[in-house]
Amino acid sequence: MTKEEQIQDILHRGVSEIIHEGGLAKKLRSGKKLRVKLGIDPTSPNIHIGRAVVLWKLRAFQNLGHKVVFIIGDFTGQIGDTSDKDAERPMLTEKEVKANLKNYLAQAYKILDKSKTEFHFNSKWLKKLGFAEIGNLANLFSLHEFASRENIKKRMDAGKRVSLRELLYPLMQGYDSIMVKADVEIGGTDQRFNMLAGRTVQEALGLPVQDVLMVDLIEGTDGRKMSSSWGNTINVSEKAPDMFGKIMSVDDKLIEKYFTFCTNIPLPEIKKILRYNSHPRDQKLILAETITALYHDEKSAKQAKEKFISQFSKKELPADIKTVSVKAGKYQTTELLVKLKLVDSKSEARRVLSQNGVKINQKTFTDQEIEIKQKNDIVVQVGKRKFIKII
Repeated sequence: MTKEEQIQDILHRGVSEIIHEGGLAKKLRSGKKLRVKLGIDPTSPNIHIGRAVVLWKLRAFQNLGHKVVFIIGDFTGQIGDTSDKDAERPMLTEKEVKANLKNYLAQAYKILDKSKTEFHFNSKWLKKLGFAEIGNLANLFSLHEFASRENIKKRMDAGKRVSLRELLYPLMQGYDSIMVKADVEIGGTDQRFNMLAGRTVQEALGLPVQDVLMVDLIEGTDGRKMSSSWGNTINVSEKAPDMFGKIMSVDDKLIEKYFTFCTNIPLPEIKKILRYNSHPRDQKLILAETITALYHDEKSAKQAKEKFISQFSKKELPADIKTVSVKAGKYQTTELLVKLKLVDSKSEARRVLSQNGVKINQKTFTDQEIEIKQKNDIVVQVGKRKFIKII
């Protein structure tokens, strides 16, 4: 693409709102090297392709020579942002934050150019703030502004608790912009108030005010907003066959949105793909192979496609099912699923059982108890991609 085409792609592809678009467009054409900020709280150990949308937008800025300032909210992650929540987010411990961070950057650098990325933990400056500084920052905002936010208003109207610490979160995110001298901040539409807080703080201190670019949020495998809290994510660290299969499971209505937000295929080419491949299954096969190749490689994506077609289109069981030995006897189904590592918890086991997501020898199984007999090989399946053979 030409430089102007790249600029237009940054300004419009998957973008919900820019404050202010004219100013940002002028900066992009000026040749000035911009500092483009993104802050992410490590509330989960995984980056999913919904969160990756903003990372790909950052990569587009890098491709034009700009500096990405990537902030890991190790401090704000302990406070908790409830911008997209209908309840108070539990505070994370420092230990939980560190555990979530273990492989975080490795996932981010699947997308970002490490040589053009400046990286910070916001605890470096936020831990040093005292009551005087926090009081000055808090004075820039009114309680009415905070309480008028849609999700906060709903909670207050319903009589749900809203903690004072939640009031502090936008202040801290705004202060991050001061510390890294951000020219642009990127985030999802759920971050609008927090990103505008950065502009307020910068203006109050007589500093150049950042432009704000907001991208639309994408839905997960169950049609709700993609969120680790809901278990509907497609993680960038997924194994290729699992990633491919999950993409094939998304609602047909999301195909074009996923092409636009989650691939690098030029928009005119996406239109051609959708026009020349009219059946949703064929469109999703191209989509799944494209996204899988982004995070793995073309060979792995092709193999995942072949495995999917063989396994699900032809109703065949995988040839490489893992086998385990289980002592004969009666087991609670939830306990057995956890023991076989087909689910992470009993609550997840109960959920998949209630949704008819468990099969024994390819037949739906909903009983609360299961009997394992000697010399009675059985294949246990959870969802479309998890199999264990008990021998």
